[in-house]
Amino acid sequence: MTESTLSSRDIALSEESTNTTNKLAFWNFFIAFAAFALALPMGAYQVLERSGMVPAIENAAVYYASTSTHGVLMAYVLSTFFIMGFGYHTAVHSLKQKLWSPTFAWAGFWIAAIGVVLAAIPLLTGHASVLYTFYPPEIAHPSFYIGAALLVVGSWFWCIDMVVSTVTWKRANPGKPVPLVMYGTVLNAMLWLWTSIGVASEVLFQLIPVSMGWADSLDPGLSRVLFSETLHAIVYFWLFPCYLVMYAILPKEAGGKLFSDEIARVAFVMLFIFSVPIGMHHLYMDPIVAAGWKLLHMFGTFMVAVPTLITGFTIIATLEIAGRLRGGKGLFGWLKTLDYQNPVVLASVFSLLMLTVGGWGGVINASYSLNALVHNTQWVPGHFHLIYGGTTIIMYFAAAYWLWPKITGHQLFSNKLVITQLWLWFVGMWITTIPWHYLGIIGQPRRVDTLQAYQQSEELVRSWDFSMLIMNFGALTLLVSGLLFVYILFMTSRQPMVSDSERVVSYSEAIHPPLQVPHLLNSLSFWNWAMLIYLVASYGYPVLQFWFIGTPESPAWGY
Repeated sequence: MTESTLSSRDIALSEESTNTTNKLAFWNFFIAFAAFALALPMGAYQVLERSGMVPAIENAAVYYASTSTHGVLMAYVLSTFFIMGFGYHTAVHSLKQKLWSPTFAWAGFWIAAIGVVLAAIPLLTGHASVLYTFYPPEIAHPSFYIGAALLVVGSWFWCIDMVVSTVTWKRANPGKPVPLVMYGTVLNAMLWLWTSIGVASEVLFQLIPVSMGWADSLDPGLSRVLFSETLHAIVYFWLFPCYLVMYAILPKEAGGKLFSDEIARVAFVMLFIFSVPIGMHHLYMDPIVAAGWKLLHMFGTFMVAVPTLITGFTIIATLEIAGRLRGGKGLFGWLKTLDYQNPVVLASVFSLLMLTVGGWGGVINASYSLNALVHNTQWVPGHFHLIYGGTTIIMYFAAAYWLWPKITGHQLFSNKLVITQLWLWFVGMWITTIPWHYLGIIGQPRRVDTLQAYQQSEELVRSWDFSMLIMNFGALTLLVSGLLFVYILFMTSRQPMVSDSERVVSYSEAIHPPLQVPHLLNSLSFWNWAMLIYLVASYGYPVLQFWFIGTPESPAWGY
């Protein structure tokens, strides 16, 4: 076989692999953003309904169905499918090798997609109004739990694909550092495999048997402990791709280089290790968990702030490098020279600002005594939306704007409109979440359909009115921004085709690209074993106690 024949075969294989990856990324993104579009008006409705300012739309059944559907679509469907699409694209283009098994990847996609449909039917019909945390003994229709389980199982296919792809690459490239963007991606896949065990166990062994009528009762305490393994670590599953965009895409888009590859790997490893065994800080007020275990998880929660601080420092240093390369002078002159018309740059700056405030709110939630003041108040959705809806989702927007032309081959529609959309989301998120934080401090409860139940305390309710009014404007601003995002993606698919060179994917380089890195900053197996040990230490006894000491079971009720 001649050299030219080999070359043609390699090129054809590369094109086939790229086309497959683009299709996988496109359809994962399609479901992610379709879920986002469906959830948007539900979020606006909830804010307006519970404000009590539009009596015509007040309906408890609709509110709880909307809240549950909005939470599931945003927190599970949007995030999972976006991360899978981003991961498949990253694996092929960073490792420069074909996907391990396209058939395996598509199987996972369809399992997850079928799960979404099964879960959506009872959600939209009001038979799964158990909120996205679905704590028992209130029980949803079994279709909801079966669908949720299939969504998780489908995502495991993606996790396995990421791990096998990385291991295959490492065997073919002994001693070489795994590309930074892929190292973070595979750690995130491993994180999700570990943390999703909690919710999968709760659903498979408690919720499905009861909802199907195979069992008469279940243990709510055990369910809460199992779900806690997933409840907070999932936040870092969401955040990981945001950090990857900042580390691997932002530096080049900003016109500079990454401050440090090694520091980024340290942040990824710390995020992986400390993010999973910390979920019991959500159970501070729960009597079923002993104080010592709550204390252990509190320490872990404070530790997970460290990789976030490392990321903040590294990305700000990276932006300063880019700003000074663009001519920035003086202490802060580099800020003025950044290209704020670049969607990735603008979104990253906005994301860091929201992460700073939301992160400090998280420290308050992690503290036992301070958490007691804001537990189950509007402070919690305020913090949650600032971290997920703000910090995370705006980086999903940035990644989509960067990837969509490369995946579809069409030019991005109206950069001016893109910048407007990002500004509207940033401003709308502040207008919405600041009143929520304030209302939480003064004691407004969350998870209440309307505030009519508190009308007997007229003075208290009157003190909420102005904040509720402001919040309504914020929710409507977010609705407009979100719909604008969907419109931009739709119009992009109708634009002229880009050149082949514009579809080439390249990631940022560090100032000093490492020829090799310390073994522990390139390892998967060591950190996987470390996670297992830490997880058993943090959750072993709290889970086993339900068999050792026995706790009261509760009859289920619901749909």
